[in-house]
Amino acid sequence: MRKQIISLDISVIDYNQALNEVLELGRKQQPSYSCFANAHMVTEAHRSAVFKNQVNQSNYTFADGMPLVFALKRLHGLQQSRIAGMDFMKDAIRLCEQQKLSVYFLGSTEDTLHQLQVKLKNEFPELIIAGRYSPPFRKWTEGDNNLFAEQINNSGANVVFVSLGCPKQEAWMAEHYQKIKATLLGVGAAFPVLAGITGRAPRWMQRASLEWVYRLGQEPRRLFKRYAVTNTLFVYYLIVQFFAVKQKNNPKALPNNNNG
Repeated sequence: MRKQIISLDISVIDYNQALNEVLELGRKQQPSYSCFANAHMVTEAHRSAVFKNQVNQSNYTFADGMPLVFALKRLHGLQQSRIAGMDFMKDAIRLCEQQKLSVYFLGSTEDTLHQLQVKLKNEFPELIIAGRYSPPFRKWTEGDNNLFAEQINNSGANVVFVSLGCPKQEAWMAEHYQKIKATLLGVGAAFPVLAGITGRAPRWMQRASLEWVYRLGQEPRRLFKRYAVTNTLFVYYLIVQFFAVKQKNNPKALPNNNNG
């Protein structure tokens, strides 16, 4: 089941069920992809019909940010747990180790990928890492994209974690997933966090929808404008949708034509 938050159709699903279903796609090596939506992604989708369709055509679009969890409750009366990409990646890797499914990492820098692999192998010694690739920092040609797909397919990977940043990773997955015999997960900034290079907000900040404040403190120059614009627009768009839903559910009473 999916419910619309502004422009995106968000998957309503139990966390463990989501893990099991995504890994089943990976086990079958079925071309597929999943997105983890936050306020930034919702705002980008509202401003771009192309991007909106790319995300909405995914197999799953999970509520990564707490504002989306709040919106699902306020707009649709649904108790949806947060499915954050960083948590999901860690839990998926744990299950992949247990189930002998292989993983692949696409994105970030070679140094980050190396540290990520070292840390994961220390924590999950039986994990099968099919491969990793740090793509060039330039505009990719169709030949580049075909090479990425070929490398992933040749590796035999079941699950591919994609860390290219929003909206690039979602657009790339939507445009190329059909060529890849694996399930793709767009996990954003998860690589450096799980590699131990950058920190993550404390649990209380995550629960209070303040993780963005923590990230802003780490990268103020890069993130200030994005958060200032996208968070403000997200709140505005959400208020508009809230009143639209409220009016739809509570139509004005029909005129009283009784003259008696």
